Amino acid sequence: MNDGRLADAAAFTALVREHQSALRGFLRRLTKGDHALADDLAQETFLAAYRKLSQFRGESSFASWLYAIAWSRFLMAARRRKEEPLEEADGEAFHPEAASITKLDLEKALCLLRAPERAALTLCFALGMGHQEAAAVLTMPLGTLKSHVARGREKLKTLLQDHTP
Repeated sequence: MNDGRLADAAAFTALVREHQSALRGFLRRLTKGDHALADDLAQETFLAAYRKLSQFRGESSFASWLYAIAWSRFLMAARRRKEEPLEEADGEAFHPEAASITKLDLEKALCLLRAPERAALTLCFALGMGHQEAAAVLTMPLGTLKSHVARGREKLKTLLQDHTP
């Protein structure tokens, strides 16, 4: 390996160290706490990012670019595993009583949300991205992102409040 490639590898290793914890947290929320799957997806994300590093143009932050790759990897894995539908049907009812526990902690409540809502809330609130940046990461229109955030917040509010029988 020549000196340039060694420097690139060292720089990429530093970026992995900087972003791996937050990226794994994002993927764990998307995978509803499946640590093994989230770690596999994180590894796939970093490998894809390394292979595509020449495609990073700096139009967004490196973190945004990395989360976009992670979201794409998550969607591909969900399709392969034929998991939950990723698009919410119009008029689909949300029933908080489906949860048998009366008060849920945040992580458990997030698991009850649809994947786009979990992703939008995690990017905007846990990772501090603005709506525009989060919409770019998730490759969805700004209005759709805002709808996922609003709908997800309302569902969380309902799930996290005390329910009395």
